[in-house]
Order: sequence, then C-alpha cells, then structure tokens
Amino acid sequence: MHFPLKLSMSLLTLLPFILAAPAPEVEKRATTFCGQWDTSSDGNYELFLDQWGLSDATSGSDCASITSLSGNTIAWTTTYTWVGGTGIKSFTNMQLNAGINQQLSAISSIPSVWDWTISTSGTIVADVAYDIFTSATSGGSAANEIMIWLANYNAGPISSSYNADGQPNPIASDISIAGYSWNLYSGSNGANAVWSFLPSTSGTTITSFSGDINLFFNYLTANEGLSTSQYLTTFQAGTEATSGSATLTTTSYSASIE
Repeated sequence: MHFPLKLSMSLLTLLPFILAAPAPEVEKRATTFCGQWDTSSDGNYELFLDQWGLSDATSGSDCASITSLSGNTIAWTTTYTWVGGTGIKSFTNMQLNAGINQQLSAISSIPSVWDWTISTSGTIVADVAYDIFTSATSGGSAANEIMIWLANYNAGPISSSYNADGQPNPIASDISIAGYSWNLYSGSNGANAVWSFLPSTSGTTITSFSGDINLFFNYLTANEGLSTSQYLTTFQAGTEATSGSATLTTTSYSASIE
C-alpha cells in the first residue's frame, strides 16, 4: 500500500510516541488449579492451594485461579465444596513473596488492601483471614502465628480458654487497630503460639479492608510479649474452609512490606 508523502511524514513523526506508549494492563486468561499443593506465581505473589486437611474430607474439592494483576494489585477466585470431617480442609491463599524474612524491628509498615465478596450454597464453616508466621531465624520454623479474621462463618479461633457455652474467651477486647475494633484470642495449634484478631462485634464481616498490618505486630510486641527480633517468614491471605460450598472472589488485593 502506498501512502501520500504528507501522510507518510506524519506517521514517521508520530512513530516514536506510538512505540513509547505503555501497553495497557490486560486481564489474565485465568488458569484454574485444583491440586492439593498447586501453586501459581505472578508478580510479588504466589497463589497456593494449601489443602492440608484433604484427608479429613469424605468428598470435595477446592479450585482457584488468578484473574488479574495490575502493578502490585492482584485478583483471584477460590471455589470449594467440602463434605465430612470436623477439621479445616484447605487454606487456599495468596502468599506475598517480596520483603519477607525481615526482623519485625526492621519493618516500618505493611500497607494492605483487600476487597472481596463471597457466595455460598447452604451453610458453610470457614473464615476469611490474613495468616502470618514469624520465626526466631530467617526462613526458620514457625514460632508464632498471627491471624486477622475479616469474616467468621460458623468457625472459631484457637483459644486456651472457653466459656460454659464452649465459646472462646478473648484475652483482650475492643482493641482499636487500623480503623477497626478487634477481640484478641490466644492459644496453641500444637506446634506454635497462635494469636487471632477477630472483629469485636459478632457477625461483622470486613469485605473492604484497608490498613497497616504492622500495627497488629506493634500491639503484640507492646502488650503480648512478641519479640521484635522475630523474623516475618510467611504472609498469606485467603480462606480456611472446613465444610460447605462457597466461592470467594477477591477483586482487589495488595500488600507490601516496607
């Protein structure tokens, strides 16, 4: 095809700008993973199908896929159906791989945003939560687990104390952190200490969280004896599923250790 000279010169003039223009972010063509220990990495994150309690289920499955990544903001979906058993079957989560294995004393902030929705079929037993581990050494075995529950669906935190109705007793109540009010529970999972922050008002779900996760560490170091010499070794966000059928859709999630 032949262009008039004037048009050709115009195209040549514009060509450097055309080539320099950034390509728009394109939604990923999602690949679905369903294996017990499947992983998929993208950017600073890793989707992890942690179906550690699979053997306790009579039947069921858990599948997940990354749906988009734009800068440091990622989106994913998790769909599960679990039948039988009383223990957690899976914790499909998004793991942050950038900035970990730092001592808490070296971390100034951990800004995070998490927008999500959930659709269920019947009754489920599950949570939606951040799950974070610390160790005495970089990359070492877990010494502490810190959970921040954004939703509790007929489940409950690990606790060293329960009331007459079988409900866990908080060790602190109505704690104001990151713009929300929390109750704190403490116990052991048999391998390490566990602290769990849950919304103070029962039934509250936080489907649009935005805050500094480091403030939870600051509270624990000031009030519960968590040492600032501990290393942050694992930083995950996802849903622990025990039974029932649901789809967790994360439309926007970001976290960074600064």
